Amino acid sequence: MGAILSKAQIKRKAGELRSQGKRIVFTNGCFDILHIGHTRYLRDAAGLGDVLVVGVNSDASVKKIKGRGRPIVPEEERAEVLASLACVDYVVIFDEERPDALIESVRPHIHAKGGDYGLQDIPEKKLVESYGGRVVILKKVEAHSTRNIIQKILNVR
Repeated sequence: MGAILSKAQIKRKAGELRSQGKRIVFTNGCFDILHIGHTRYLRDAAGLGDVLVVGVNSDASVKKIKGRGRPIVPEEERAEVLASLACVDYVVIFDEERPDALIESVRPHIHAKGGDYGLQDIPEKKLVESYGGRVVILKKVEAHSTRNIIQKILNVR
């Protein structure tokens, strides 16, 4: 089972891991209602290195990104569910809309993003490349999204 760490703790842990020669992979997202698209994506991300760090948007930042009514699941629960996955080593909750500050702390070798992004669409790409890291776009799992699940639930009568 993975560990839920603070921003200060993950910064120290990332330094330790780098000094041990571990290849750190970072990804981030809201992970509001965990589904198969998320789990496949996280497994693929974990396969890119030795350690997977997952940044989870706080409730406040999810509201800013996704709008009123979101998140459905509180941040502590989302973090705990993610940390329980075998492929996830560390989970960190962050308040910003973008993970730049967290990426700067972790300085991952690889920043993994889902297939619904293009390299040109990733604003943190320049930051990752500035210290020698790289951004990898993973294959999108079609027809699986939190938005679709919420819509299905709302349509059940």
